[in-house]
Amino acid sequence: MFFHIDTKSNAPLYEQIIQQVKEMCAKGLLTPDERLPSVRELSSHMVINPNTVSKAYQELERQGIIVTVRGRGTFISKKTDRTSDPGRLKAIRESLKEAVIENYYAGYSKKELIKLLEEVYEEMEGKTDEN
Repeated sequence: MFFHIDTKSNAPLYEQIIQQVKEMCAKGLLTPDERLPSVRELSSHMVINPNTVSKAYQELERQGIIVTVRGRGTFISKKTDRTSDPGRLKAIRESLKEAVIENYYAGYSKKELIKLLEEVYEEMEGKTDEN
């Protein structure tokens, strides 16, 4: 399992870990019951503070993406039902609004943005020509 930390990114390290775990789950690279590295293992491998990894794992657990079993480790949750959360939807809407604004100022059309969104969905579903 490979995580990549972008030290030049504005996103905090723990958020990068969260996003990468979510992406790997969405792509099927991480599957339910799959064991994640321990906080110590991952922080050592990535050469970052264990508190950073711990914070990411705590947030992933809060969101129901991972579960920690005392004495056994941390695993991808079996939970397969993705329930709608009005608060989360509001945050997604804000992110999309930022993307639409960036798209506008980058000179791309609405049609091009929708095509890009469809490509990203296909990538997440493993339906790209790259595979």
